[in-house]
Amino acid sequence: MLALIAGEGKLPAVLVENLPDLPHIASLQGHDPDHLVPDRRFRIEELGTLLAEFQALGITEVCFAGSIARPRIDTSRIDAATEPLVPRIKVALEKGDDGALREVLSIFEEAGMTIRAAHEFAAALLPVHGVFTTRKPSSQNEKDAARAADVLARTGILDIGQSCVVHHGQVLAIEGQFGTDWMLASLENRPDGRGGVFYKAAKPGQDRRIDLPTIGVDTVARAAKAGLDGLVLEEDGVMVLDLAAVERAADECGLFLWVRTP
Repeated sequence: MLALIAGEGKLPAVLVENLPDLPHIASLQGHDPDHLVPDRRFRIEELGTLLAEFQALGITEVCFAGSIARPRIDTSRIDAATEPLVPRIKVALEKGDDGALREVLSIFEEAGMTIRAAHEFAAALLPVHGVFTTRKPSSQNEKDAARAADVLARTGILDIGQSCVVHHGQVLAIEGQFGTDWMLASLENRPDGRGGVFYKAAKPGQDRRIDLPTIGVDTVARAAKAGLDGLVLEEDGVMVLDLAAVERAADECGLFLWVRTP
């Protein structure tokens, strides 16, 4: 039996539509997914109890999908089943995103559960390489994409972000703790006007079973507001929610959408 640990956004609902059987859906309190009602809401202070419940339900596979903010531990709410896990949870929360998620995965695996990647259930989430829009990247856009890929390869080693913006070889922004949307919003009143590419990719060595970067039509709209020329996604490293809708949105905004082979 499969459990879906669902965070915010549309991805969990997309996965449910692609599954042959309805999974058991659990969400971290305060981070409900779009268009789904969780079977169980839990706090990080109840993780041990959640694992015990999963085992009692016969859950053998777990898939993580959707975004969550890094939770804070309220020591007064830690239950008895979670107490032994607290040192590991605290260490995980002090790490970068990838390091924290790896620790969480290991806790579930040690409880006898197999971690399944979201794209295993919906292969169409990972589009093949190519340009999907009327507008095509210019030679300068291609140079900026190569520069952005190099930047993310270097920052990814430090477990920092999964996207950046480059214009004429200059890095205008790098995704940090506040995420992609915040990064793009920070460029809406940029002093240099317009131009540049948004580049998104998985981190080097990232565990691709969890936290694979995702974009949707909202990302396209924000890239347009930031005055960018287009979006470049690493092939096999970025999930696209409703590719056809994202293509249409990019065309309507006059942007290009390029899935680039690393």
